[in-house]
Amino acid sequence: MEKLKKKKNNGKTFTVLKKQIHQTLEKKFNTNKIILAYEPVWSIGTNKIPKINELNKIIKFIKNELKKNFNKKKSYKVLYGGSVNPKNIHLFSSISEIDGFLIGGASQSSKKFIDIIKNYYK
Repeated sequence: MEKLKKKKNNGKTFTVLKKQIHQTLEKKFNTNKIILAYEPVWSIGTNKIPKINELNKIIKFIKNELKKNFNKKKSYKVLYGGSVNPKNIHLFSSISEIDGFLIGGASQSSKKFIDIIKNYYK
């Protein structure tokens, strides 16, 4: 995890994401059935989240990489996960590029999960 934090701090997020996309997805895949999720490793369970403008750029980058390498006309779906909770969901709701969320630890409590949904729509 420390190595990944260093990559983030060294500005290598986009390089790492591009490499992951290219190594994981093959051109023969049916991209109509693929939804990608972005979850920064340094954010999992830490209550630390990316800056909103940074996250917006990352999600756009992922979608553009998919368009460049697969179907240029398709609109790809990208979910965000990483310390999503009832207190910060309103920040994420302002990012139109995010198509949904992966709810980790907060989903273990029905109250927290319901509060995430309520706060998203406030």
